[in-house]
Amino acid sequence: MKKRIVLLGSTGSIGTQSLEVIRAQGYEVLGLAAGSNDAVLLEQIEEFHPAAAALADEAACERLRAALAGRADAPRLLCGAQGIEELARMPGADIVLNAVVGIAGLGATLAALESGHDLALANKESLVTGGALVLEAARRTGARLLPVDSEHSAIFQCLQDAASAKRLEKILLTASGGPFFGMNREQLAGKTRADALKHPNWSMGAKITIDSATLMNKGLELIEAVWLFGLPPEKIQIVVQRQSIIHSMVQYADHSVIAQLGVPDMRIPIQYALTWPDRIPGPAPELDFTRLGPLTFDVADEETFRCLAACKKAIAKGGLAPCAANGANEEAVGLFLRDEIGFLEIGRLVEAVVESEAFGGSYSLAEVYECDRAARAFVRAQAKRR
Repeated sequence: MKKRIVLLGSTGSIGTQSLEVIRAQGYEVLGLAAGSNDAVLLEQIEEFHPAAAALADEAACERLRAALAGRADAPRLLCGAQGIEELARMPGADIVLNAVVGIAGLGATLAALESGHDLALANKESLVTGGALVLEAARRTGARLLPVDSEHSAIFQCLQDAASAKRLEKILLTASGGPFFGMNREQLAGKTRADALKHPNWSMGAKITIDSATLMNKGLELIEAVWLFGLPPEKIQIVVQRQSIIHSMVQYADHSVIAQLGVPDMRIPIQYALTWPDRIPGPAPELDFTRLGPLTFDVADEETFRCLAACKKAIAKGGLAPCAANGANEEAVGLFLRDEIGFLEIGRLVEAVVESEAFGGSYSLAEVYECDRAARAFVRAQAKRR
């Protein structure tokens, strides 16, 4: 039988690559959701004919409703964040793939897991901001979390031998280093939006590309790995692998290291999350070792790239500290993309938020959203003073 997929965040970089995998495998698209890009979502509806679709932006949703008016095969249309969460609960889905960007994806993650749906998770912020809530929802229903981030997929693939996985000693989380690897703070001071969006290896959305440039993305991935694989942060080592060929590694008790390699193509981890535990041919090219140059390794410079240092402090504090770091970063990146703050200000603001409060302890979903709101307000207030 064809797998039936609900895809959230279908118009973004991960979403469109997910549809390439779905198209190649002949899967059925049960539902599609996007933020505000009604034009692209309409094209996707016309190709994949989902039973339901959703848009977070109310105005975009009304435009799509008008475009679909009178069509006999029009999907059921849902609007707003609640509409996307309703889509995540759709009966009949074999798997929900959440590629929504930022904390906006948390509600849909919880909705999918609480409905018992297996979840292919490309929204790392769900675990960063509400990891305890996410794991509890999965535990209650027995739903499975399948990582889509290339690094976490690599770790997941290296841990498929259940007996060996019990002897996991360390995770080696790889990083490309982003476009500014090797630069000092003086060199970074004048870097612009255009500079930061020139990633050397990956084609990604604007927000995650900036996060790669600041190393915030690696900090968020470290926090995500703590939740997914149950290791303390001191057992997760970040290694710069500039070519993005080794996607991550695991070290076992005998000091044997297992790595997952592949071309830097997100369709590989996307497909593995959708086909697990099977491996089948897909649209991504193979890695040609006869044409592969040297693979290099280096240390991530958290003294220069303060976002990474802030994330390490946040996960050490626990509780809502990672949520605060994420909220501060989302707000600061938005300001940077609008040319309202400089590149180095992102790290300063994220670190200031993490250091401003004594976090820790358990939390509710309402407290997650309040923490996010407060962190964003702090960043806006600090940015205005500069």
